[in-house]
Parts: sequence; structure tokens; C-alpha cells
Amino acid sequence: MTKILLVDDEPLLLESLEIILSLSGDYEVIGKAGNGVEALELLSKDIPDLMLVDLNMPGMGGIELIPKVHAEYPQIKIIVLTTFYDEKSIAHAIAGGACGYLLKDSGKDAILDAISQALRGQSVLDLKVMQKLNSMLASGNIDSDSNSGNGGSRESSGTRASDADTIDLDDYGMTEREKEICRLISEGCTNAQISSILFISEGTVKNYVSTIYDKLGEHDRTKVVLMLTRCKF
Repeated sequence: MTKILLVDDEPLLLESLEIILSLSGDYEVIGKAGNGVEALELLSKDIPDLMLVDLNMPGMGGIELIPKVHAEYPQIKIIVLTTFYDEKSIAHAIAGGACGYLLKDSGKDAILDAISQALRGQSVLDLKVMQKLNSMLASGNIDSDSNSGNGGSRESSGTRASDADTIDLDDYGMTEREKEICRLISEGCTNAQISSILFISEGTVKNYVSTIYDKLGEHDRTKVVLMLTRCKF
């Protein structure tokens, strides 16, 4: 079973998440922590495969916890589960090592799907978060200190992508269908949503996405999205 550690200062939410994950039959909650300090103590006893982490907690919040965990336990997948999606929270969480960023109103299915995708090595962002991230990129409003450790895929504070930085998908040999899927990916759509919009199976979407990743030379979904925001569709 996949081992999961829950980190949140809301006891009722922790219990609800534990029930949801346990009923799925695929996941085992090995611990529940009320803040980052408690989480680090639990990590010294057992290492989970994935963590669901809130950002705003007493003592040590997720923004401080995430880079500590990522540095010491890089194999652990970290998904933010929070009510906050302001620019600084998003930028610092992703730069710190989170592979997913969900809002607490996402719903059970979205949370389970995000966990599944994260365990497969994919990045997962809530649609509202993706829209905020796209807005940040368009305005150049990302703190330069948030870019460290992120492969330079995001621009420094106060800069905009110039026309010279615009990506032409024809240069990557994209077909018209692949361009269409690239546009939907850049808008934050999941594979399931793309499947519904284009009336093709989710398996077919996955095949297209895999080909797109290969052509772009990047297999991290968040970084792919950041690349595609520089395209003109």
C-alpha cells in the first residue's frame, strides 16, 4: 500500500482525509500532524510515499516545511492542500519542491486523482491555481527568490517574456491536434477534462501528452505548462 502522511491543523479535515484515503483501498495513512514540527518528528520514524500538506499552520507552516522535506527526503511526493492560492504561496510552494497544489474545495475525486498522478511522477495544479500562475507569468510578478531550485523555468521579478521568448510549436513538430492539446494543457486542464472537451478517450489523451512531452524535451507537467504559456495559440 502507498503510505501517506497528512499535515494540517484542522482535526476534522485530517479525519475526513483519512477516511477517504482508507476507503479507496490503495492508501495507508501512517500519520497525522498538526504542523510542520510534528510532521518532521513523524518522518524520523516512518517515511511516507506522499504527503498532503496545508500551508497556514501554527509553529511551522507548509511553506517552511516543504523545502525541508524535499531536501532531506527528495523521494517523497508533496501535494499542497490549502485554502490559500495567493501568488507568494503558490510560488514558494512550487519552488520549495511541491509537485501538486490543490484547494480544499477540490473534492474527493480531485484529491484522489491528484495523488494518483503525483505518484506517477506528474505535477498537479488546481485550475484556479493554474490560472493564477498564468497571470503571474504574464505580468512577470514572481519574486526572483522563488525561482531558485526550479530549473530557471520561471522568469525573474519584473520581467516579461518578450516576443523573442515566444515558443512556436511548429519548431517542435507539433501536429494540429497536439497544438490543440497544448492549448488546453496551458489553460490548466487535466487529461480527463481534455478527454471530455475533445471527445476522445483519456487513454488517447495520455498518448498525445506523452508525445508532446517528448517533443518539448520536458516531462514535468508544471514545467510543460510554464513553457506553453509562452506560446501564441
